[in-house]
Amino acid sequence: MSNPGEVDATPISTTEPMVAWLESGCKPASDWRIGTEHEKFGFRHADLLPPPYDTDAQGAPGIGAMLEGLAARGARAGHGWERIEDAGALIGLARDGGSISLEPAGQFELSGAPLADLHQTRMELEAHLAEVGELADTLGLGFAPLGFHPFATRAQMPWMPKGRYAIMRRYMPKVGGLGLDMMQRTCTVQVNLDFASEADMVRKLRTSMLLQPVATALFANSPFTEGRPNGYLSYRAQVWNDTDPDRTGMPAAFFEAGFGFERYAEWLLDMPMYFIHRQDGYHDLAGASFRDYLAGRLPQLPGQRPTMSDFTDHVTTAFTEVRLKRYLEMRGADAGRPEMMLAQSAFWVGLLYDPAALEAAYRLASEHDWREYEALRRVVPRQGLAARWGSGSLRDLAGALVAIAGQGLAARARIDRDGRHEGKYLEPLMEIIAGAPVQAEDWLSRVATEWGGDVRPMLGAAARMAGGARRRTAEPMIG
Repeated sequence: MSNPGEVDATPISTTEPMVAWLESGCKPASDWRIGTEHEKFGFRHADLLPPPYDTDAQGAPGIGAMLEGLAARGARAGHGWERIEDAGALIGLARDGGSISLEPAGQFELSGAPLADLHQTRMELEAHLAEVGELADTLGLGFAPLGFHPFATRAQMPWMPKGRYAIMRRYMPKVGGLGLDMMQRTCTVQVNLDFASEADMVRKLRTSMLLQPVATALFANSPFTEGRPNGYLSYRAQVWNDTDPDRTGMPAAFFEAGFGFERYAEWLLDMPMYFIHRQDGYHDLAGASFRDYLAGRLPQLPGQRPTMSDFTDHVTTAFTEVRLKRYLEMRGADAGRPEMMLAQSAFWVGLLYDPAALEAAYRLASEHDWREYEALRRVVPRQGLAARWGSGSLRDLAGALVAIAGQGLAARARIDRDGRHEGKYLEPLMEIIAGAPVQAEDWLSRVATEWGGDVRPMLGAAARMAGGARRRTAEPMIG
């Protein structure tokens, strides 16, 4: 979820400035970039429990100490972070086009900078894991990228001091059964990609929206809840199926004739609000109508109209499988091993950034009605790649898409020092298509055979996998 951004107090009373803001994201292909975001659960090595924000009564550091420590290290190195605060509490850091933020229960998130190629994405990931891992070691903390916390209860998960989270915490139980689990016990990885025009946006949005269940299956990494197998491969995805139907899933409006920036803005007007932010903090408007607000007839704010910042904040509270801002966010994957995070970015870059690959993926996706994909989204969390699709299984569709993505990455021809293009980052997916287990299946096997049914070692094992990535030396890249 987003950190507070720049304030634009320009008042608005029509959808025109909303549409213009969305349209301002259009850029030529030469300026397209890749932004990768990933979250991970913090835990204390001493007891494996998630750290609160503040240092506890026994002196054990909280997650806030990570932000303070990173800020101090950056300042000493002459490569400082900009502090992001909420009511005096440090809740994020920003530099060089990227940021670090805290999710509701302290999940640590990197929102990566917009980068030119996946080789740079790998270097950014390794540098981040090194920076975070080295500091965490000194604080007795670890970080595990998993889709759903394998054993902590809701009550054991802390809350971070961010005003928007307090509002969402009160509202979520009113609109879904698992919204608090979404906030506290899930982690994701997503890739953010650009578009050239409204038509390009629509084609990429629809293609990627339809194919999110494939990503959910390939990157499934959340098979345990409160210490026991939960019957799902991606319980994180199942949680989203019962969070808030007004702002999640695959909205029908996105597949209507004439859909574009204006229709999306209209859809956002009918998505219930959470809040507005002013100098004195967040104001609870959960469930209120942004359309009424735009017309100046919101009962809570009689006669008042929104600002551009109110609108851009509202955009961040849409949680569809693909979210449109001034770029597109792919949101269907569990957090996982570093090589899987890179594979997720490679999958979507390969499908969406090469014209021939996009055309092939669009045609393949369009062979079925969007409602069939919506139904697929409901069964994939449990069945994964084994879900029935057409005359075969979802694994068949996934295999075809990974092949198309590989062709798209080859066509981009972004070469590293070893002469390899970005398609190398798809290798973990090729292994899965060939029959290797997805991450969730691997954890189920390891818990049963190595740890006698105890899921607690998962945190350390997942953290060590991330640590292995940060110990590798980043190589200079060309591309």
